Amino acid sequence: MNTKRHLLKSTASLIALAAAGNAFSQAAWPSKPVRIVVPFAAGGTTDILARAIAPELSKAFGQSFFVENRAGAGGNLGADIVAKSPNDGYTLLMGTVGTHGINRALYPKLAFDPIKDFAPITLVAAVPNVMEMNADKAKALGITNVKEFIAYARANPGKLNMASSGNGTSIHLAGELFKSRTGIFMLHFPYRGSNPALLDMLGGSMDVMFDNLPSSLPHIKSGRLKAFAVTSSQRSSALPDVPTIEEAGKLAGGDLAKSLAGFEASSWFGLLAPAGTAPSTINRIQQEVAKSLGSPEIKEKLVAQGAIPSGNTPAQFATFIAAEHKKWADVVKASGAKVD
Repeated sequence: MNTKRHLLKSTASLIALAAAGNAFSQAAWPSKPVRIVVPFAAGGTTDILARAIAPELSKAFGQSFFVENRAGAGGNLGADIVAKSPNDGYTLLMGTVGTHGINRALYPKLAFDPIKDFAPITLVAAVPNVMEMNADKAKALGITNVKEFIAYARANPGKLNMASSGNGTSIHLAGELFKSRTGIFMLHFPYRGSNPALLDMLGGSMDVMFDNLPSSLPHIKSGRLKAFAVTSSQRSSALPDVPTIEEAGKLAGGDLAKSLAGFEASSWFGLLAPAGTAPSTINRIQQEVAKSLGSPEIKEKLVAQGAIPSGNTPAQFATFIAAEHKKWADVVKASGAKVD
């Protein structure tokens, strides 16, 4: 009887020690640097947003939050790395509409489950995409707006090259949706992020792109890229004189007004952690991100680039992701997009 009582006491003590140890490890987080994996090349909007919040989190927690670019497979490579990382709070993902809204519908086989393998932290920002063309090429072809672009593309199928930041990204899908709505054909060239695609856009080997606005805005303002329309349902405050694609359709009239009605294909970016990460850690990160996004300095910086800051709760972000899965599955089906 004494032996049994002793065993019960020993077991209870071990459970208590384990619980205390777990509580201590959570309370001590972060005790070492935290990496934020960006699943695209440096210089794109995903990278820009990650590098905007990383220093704020470093200041808030007294530990280094650093960005690691792991590009490939439309963001799937970097997302898979995080999905398979320890759920200790030291590896986070700057997820996108591609990795967590589009890719499950576009790729027949994914090495990770975008819902089950991740714990949503917060939506960082939403941004419109912008339909743009190499300015010199547009001038040489006499293309000044969406109507003229479509007219040229219809008369010259396959002569325009369409760049994207990778298969399955909203940049790719916005272009595919535009192609299917207007009946034009453009050759698609997927890159490992917006920045390498933009380099070829600026160099003239690529003609058109439906890029995230923040990464293209400096080149639009410099005059090297010609913006025709934004893919959001409303105009962007960063480019107030540029119409939405739906508005461009109405201005064109005829069949384009009908085919481009309701066109919307914007992007979003948010922080996620591996599934099973302690809720206390998730909540602490969300609170600090929301605080930084609410600061005048960060907010003004992002808004000036065409981004709309968020900072919503983990539960709100999870609900948002679920809705995005359904929306983009419908877009993939309607556009007929396929992985190249």
